Amino acid sequence: MAQKNLSVVLHAQGDLRLENLPVPEPGPNEVLLQMHSVGICGSDVHYWQHGRIGDFVLTKPMVLGHEASGTVVKVGSAVKHLKEGDRVAIEPGVPRETDEFFKSGRYNLSPTIFFCATPPDDGNLCRYYKHSANFCYKLPDNVTFEEGALIEPLSVGIHACRRGGVRLGSTVLICGAGPIGLVTLLAAKAMGASQVIITDLSPDRLSKAKELGADFQLTVKRADSPQQLAKSVEDMLGAQADVTIECTGAKSCVQTAIYATHSGGVVVLVGHGPEMVTIPLINAATREVDIRGVFRYCNTWPMAISMLASGKVNVKPLVTHRFPLEQALQAFETTRQGIGIKVMLKCDQNDPNP
Repeated sequence: MAQKNLSVVLHAQGDLRLENLPVPEPGPNEVLLQMHSVGICGSDVHYWQHGRIGDFVLTKPMVLGHEASGTVVKVGSAVKHLKEGDRVAIEPGVPRETDEFFKSGRYNLSPTIFFCATPPDDGNLCRYYKHSANFCYKLPDNVTFEEGALIEPLSVGIHACRRGGVRLGSTVLICGAGPIGLVTLLAAKAMGASQVIITDLSPDRLSKAKELGADFQLTVKRADSPQQLAKSVEDMLGAQADVTIECTGAKSCVQTAIYATHSGGVVVLVGHGPEMVTIPLINAATREVDIRGVFRYCNTWPMAISMLASGKVNVKPLVTHRFPLEQALQAFETTRQGIGIKVMLKCDQNDPNP
């Protein structure tokens, strides 16, 4: 533990630094992890560029990163299910109290939850990081560290599909083919969707979606109206979608989602855009289209690990760029420019493998 704990620290809007911080000491119910793979999320970039996301405002230096996996190197005195050398995936949201949300199994909604790299809580883009042992999940031998790190975004897709009621035979529209749209596509197909159509402005991202199993890809043009896009979706599918999962947050896409969803169907809002959005609410109401929100995820890591270990889901093609931790600033710039799909930082100097 004499090694330096190189960490990616955001000091203020636009001020991202590499710093050596103290190696933390795990408490009784915690484990100390030697971090291996950490993906850069759009939220990390947003904090870097804007210093806030909604009501979450950076007021002091914060370590970024929350899509992560690593190896247990020290175990707290009360931890029984993990040992040194275990490879684990990290669920970044840890309830701080046994409140009504925890009791009902919806701990992601707890207002006091700890969440990595959300002010004021530090993330895990560093060499060494301590975390609640109950929110570290052992990885099977056939699941790589990078796959373990990608369980975090995959969990968003799983939770969204659960909220939408995706099941065997469902037809699904996904708005947006960025990282979250793509993992939602993987989750929907694994959970039984018969046909998935995905939309995006970028032909390259739609090509990646086709590679990952999308049945139809629809290139969006900025001049298209929501009604026109909804008609195109219906023409491709042969009917409106049973479930639409909106992953962009753009107002026009939210409108399209409502128009394109079958009467009695469900629209799930994953992307977070402006606080106030004009939508065709009466259209949804008169057709009994349910509109459901998503905030992160809960109770998804075991399912995601099973999906990966069984081969039902393959997230490996999502990783398009890899950087050593020492090149974190270059990695963040690559993500900011929208190059590739998922940028992965490698935190263990002695193990460059996926």
